[in-house]
Amino acid sequence: MIKNFNEKLIELLKMDSRFVDDEGELVKAAVIDRAWKIDRELVKLLLGKPEIKAKFFDEIEGHWIFNINTFIEYIADKNFLANSYTRFRNKIGLNIDGKFLRERGEVSLVWPYKDCVLEGGQTKEDEKRKEIFFNEILAQDEIDRLFDSKVLSNWKRYTVDGEQKVTEIKRDDNGTIRENLIIKGNNLLALHSLKRQFRGKVKLIYIDPPYNPPSNSNTFCYNNNFNHSSWITFMKNRLEIAKELLEKDGALIIAIDENEHIYLGVLFDEIFPSHEKHCITIVHNPRGVQGTNFSYTHEYAFFVIPKGKKTIGNRIIDEGDISWNNLRNWGG
Repeated sequence: MIKNFNEKLIELLKMDSRFVDDEGELVKAAVIDRAWKIDRELVKLLLGKPEIKAKFFDEIEGHWIFNINTFIEYIADKNFLANSYTRFRNKIGLNIDGKFLRERGEVSLVWPYKDCVLEGGQTKEDEKRKEIFFNEILAQDEIDRLFDSKVLSNWKRYTVDGEQKVTEIKRDDNGTIRENLIIKGNNLLALHSLKRQFRGKVKLIYIDPPYNPPSNSNTFCYNNNFNHSSWITFMKNRLEIAKELLEKDGALIIAIDENEHIYLGVLFDEIFPSHEKHCITIVHNPRGVQGTNFSYTHEYAFFVIPKGKKTIGNRIIDEGDISWNNLRNWGG
């Protein structure tokens, strides 16, 4: 049986797990959303089939340009996936001039700085800084400069015999650095400076970010009216490069408290869609830190680990060890 164009396109799009629901059905809204963002993986997918490439791309002087409007109009058409399941379940919501919000490019349902890079260049924790949000398309030159590898200066090596001058970095036979490094500086710049050496090689990343509480003790001091949006952008930029550094079976752990842990969880769902996300409660102060209405005894740790794999090691606790009792039973 010869497949028609619709069937070929549906089959191709279903190859991307982001566009398929739990029942194996194609989710049109997810495809449209990624098309508006000119998603790299979606574009590569469409370019891989000559017949589909010819319909949704225009050739200009040897370059293939994605015709976003043509593609979205085709996907959004009522005759594409003409079944009640997709037509109605994914078409409920607000619309303007007959087009639903997710189908309109000028309507944004995300935080203000989602497509921006925040350098995060505070030199002192209690200093405010009028940070510039570099748009990923409009400020490409500035972002390229931020993400280019930087020269690390003022090297020192500390050994059991004291401080030594660094003449070379110890490496294994494959050229991988085999020394413990402590890098002091802007973490976004440092992470991007390490990507050439450590992309896909890091087993564990632990992050202790600013907690961003609504109080005078907040060290996340950027002058803007969108505090949560700035914090999410700050974290998004760093989590994206952290993901590049992790090996395939690597784990990411982030400490956080109640102020941002909900927003962080949503961010993980976007950046790590194929990983397990676990939010673990850690009781560290049984008496509680006095708040206005509640005394908090705990904080949280997010574990982002490969799906379906035993990543967290076994820990055997001696049941006869009486010192654990107070901790396990009463938090003391």
